Amino acid sequence: MDPSSSSKGATANKYAERMQKLKELHLKRSEARQQNHKEVVEEDKRLKLPSNWEAKKRRAEWILSEEAEKEAAAAAGEDYDRVKLLNVNALDAERLEWKKKKKNPDQGFADYEQATVRQYNRLVKNIKPDMRAYQAQRDNLGDAFYGTPNTILHGLHKDSKEGIDRMVTDLEKQVAKREKYSRRRTHNDDADIDYINDRNMKFNKKLERFYGQYTTEIKQNLERGTAV
Repeated sequence: MDPSSSSKGATANKYAERMQKLKELHLKRSEARQQNHKEVVEEDKRLKLPSNWEAKKRRAEWILSEEAEKEAAAAAGEDYDRVKLLNVNALDAERLEWKKKKKNPDQGFADYEQATVRQYNRLVKNIKPDMRAYQAQRDNLGDAFYGTPNTILHGLHKDSKEGIDRMVTDLEKQVAKREKYSRRRTHNDDADIDYINDRNMKFNKKLERFYGQYTTEIKQNLERGTAV
């Protein structure tokens, strides 16, 4: 065998191997470029989305999953709320309850101004405006819709019967709620006055609650003047 021909064959094989490696490198570089471009496009899309988009997406997925579970429970003739509670362990239930209290803690109020603000915010949350009627009224009134110090609003707007009924119903609910949760006690004019101020009145009530059964006869004797 000719040594020169053998050497040429080995050189040709090395050249072919190098060309193959070079081709593979070109393919990998092209794939990397395409992958980088794809990731840049996806990142640009994510940056253009709202900041709370991920949370909304998770919320939507959770709602769809819950609806599917409700339908499955209804098809099986089961109570979904009961089935859901059976799958919640004590630790998860305690954590959910803690989150609920943390989300809406009752901080009380320091003065009546804060109480008024809390009441206002609570009432505003319950308002469900009719946007069609709002738009129609704005189109009808024009610039007068946004009243200025020189705008005469009397006669421009007429309250509907439905709106008045809603207002009356809401006021009645507020009155009923205040009467239900009010801690103010009515004063009994016929009750005996055995105190000099509110603090002394509370103290006397505590004494009566704990020792009244033992001192009733003594008090009666003192009132009749027959005490020994």
